[in-house]
Amino acid sequence: MAERARVHVRGTVQGVGFRPHVYRIAKENDLGGWVINNTEGVVLEVEGRPVAIAAFVRDLQAKAPPLAVIESVEVAPVPPLGERDFRIGPSEAREGEFVPISPDVATCPDCQRELFDPADRRHGYPFINCTNCGPRFTIVQDIPYDRPRTTMSVFPMCPDCAREYHDPTDRRFHAQPDACARCGPSLTLVDRAGQPVPLGPSPDGLDPSAPVIQRAAQALAESRILAVRGVGGFHLACDATNADAVRCLRERKRRVDKPFA
Repeated sequence: MAERARVHVRGTVQGVGFRPHVYRIAKENDLGGWVINNTEGVVLEVEGRPVAIAAFVRDLQAKAPPLAVIESVEVAPVPPLGERDFRIGPSEAREGEFVPISPDVATCPDCQRELFDPADRRHGYPFINCTNCGPRFTIVQDIPYDRPRTTMSVFPMCPDCAREYHDPTDRRFHAQPDACARCGPSLTLVDRAGQPVPLGPSPDGLDPSAPVIQRAAQALAESRILAVRGVGGFHLACDATNADAVRCLRERKRRVDKPFA
């Protein structure tokens, strides 16, 4: 006889691939139900054989995504509904509730392999990410954590990225910052007046960021100072081995002796 359980998971469980994780282990255990994000964490219901539900609850924590931090798991029985399929539902917002969001995470090994693979469609793409890495906290604008509530909402996904995003077998399944050079953020280089710096074509014709990076590297080699704008502000860069460049930066920052961060 089928049973049904409602499970509430609290902790850092948004922006870490937790809903795809729930989806996969529910499918592995042949369970029906649903999972959503809300402003308290992740809430889900599963229905099926009692032994399958027990295995699901065990795997929920034992096989959790590497970036997840589970603080508590509450399981309560609810009446069965005869549900056989499992789905990811729309998020719910509740007034006055809060859920922690994962910090930004450095590029994972899988993304690094793609980044340097000339045959990969994300070759050289500087904003590469997946459910195991990439920006989180610095792109979120509201909770629950979903793409429409992040700064990525202004970048509609291309067909290839959308296919990854909706594929339960893909590691970018519901990765909210999912993007590529065709549809995501891009690099630009401007002069001190804010005007675009003329750039040559991409060396391989595939990586649109390469001319920007090459010209920026050239500027550093020419003793120039770069202001690199990131998600958290500006980072001032120069060739630290070039005494003239360092002296110029110290003068402009009015920081003659104090060490830089």
